[in-house]
Amino acid sequence: MGLALLPFFLLLASTIEAQSLFDVTRYGAKPNTDITQALANAWKEACMSTTPSKLLIPKGVYQLSQSYLKGPCKSVPIQVQVDGTLKAPLHPNGDGLVLFAYIDQLMLSGTGVFDGQGKAGWDKNDCHKKKICTKLPMNLKFSFITNSIVKDITSLDSKNFHINLLGCKNVTFQHVTISAPENSPNTDGIHISSSEQINILDSKISTGDDCVSVGDSNKQVTITNVTCGPGHGISVGSLGKYTKEKDVVGVSVKACKLINTTNGVRIKTWPDSAGAFIASDMHFEDIEMQNVSNPVIIDQEYCPWNQCNRKVPSKIKISKVSFKNIRGTSATPIAVKLVCSKSIPCEGVEVADINLTYSGIRGPILSECANVQPLITGKQSPQICAKPAPAGAPSTD
Repeated sequence: MGLALLPFFLLLASTIEAQSLFDVTRYGAKPNTDITQALANAWKEACMSTTPSKLLIPKGVYQLSQSYLKGPCKSVPIQVQVDGTLKAPLHPNGDGLVLFAYIDQLMLSGTGVFDGQGKAGWDKNDCHKKKICTKLPMNLKFSFITNSIVKDITSLDSKNFHINLLGCKNVTFQHVTISAPENSPNTDGIHISSSEQINILDSKISTGDDCVSVGDSNKQVTITNVTCGPGHGISVGSLGKYTKEKDVVGVSVKACKLINTTNGVRIKTWPDSAGAFIASDMHFEDIEMQNVSNPVIIDQEYCPWNQCNRKVPSKIKISKVSFKNIRGTSATPIAVKLVCSKSIPCEGVEVADINLTYSGIRGPILSECANVQPLITGKQSPQICAKPAPAGAPSTD
């Protein structure tokens, strides 16, 4: 956890007894009814409080339409404790269920559930197939949130991404549970973009897309002790799809476990990328794989559903990458695949102590490499870069 969060916790501990309580039931909220207006009224007063405040949604099941909880707030810190279940509308409308924006020193906590009722929208979600598509609502959006923590909550069956971060700084997610079926499209667990000093700790994510996706324009993202599966793994990217994307620097993935995922840990960039920037200082260490397809990947020819021109190399420069102490079982014979850009080869890639096994019927365990000369140390199973990658191999989603 970032040291910068410590003052926030000390302040919260010292003011917890002095908090003003804003219980949504005092604003007309009742179980099995729509509490959108009650939540808006309670938030307005809690945010405007001149003393530290806590907004409480007690146990019970409530309906909720899109709710925009916006700062800046006079109340610092401000706590939102959700112990009930908040059910999104069945009709896939709006940007998200709860949208937090422009708040400093927020604590979102509780035993509650944000239920996106995603089954009602998944058949309309085609963003995994088309570049231009209709965006469905997410469960939780955090925009320009600083010095904050989210802990203990559950996100269930989002219609789109479960949790989305934009423009955030020094935010920690801890003991968060995210759950959706493996066939739910585009339901990334936590997606991060244009943010800095983001920590994802001690969490369990089961979904139909990336458990964690680190998008463009990010710095210092730490992912530790996360269990992922089912899902598409833990990914940096995809990068290079849009013109205004910027550098990704400083990603640490440690002590994570992936179970029955379609990918393991990976970096993915589009060929014929819309812009040119760097992705650097990315480290994956002490990772356990259980029946994981494609456990270790750099894919600079990422082109799902043939949405791009594979013949034009990616312009994203990948450097200072390490994969260390990665162990377990692969569901595919290609266990390590490092395919870098033809025009800008990867630099400073280190592969150490890879101990993966494959017991399927499709041949021996292998690795494939292109446009990279990694530093290889320690155990090699499979032997790293023993085989060149075939040209134009299809991407995994």
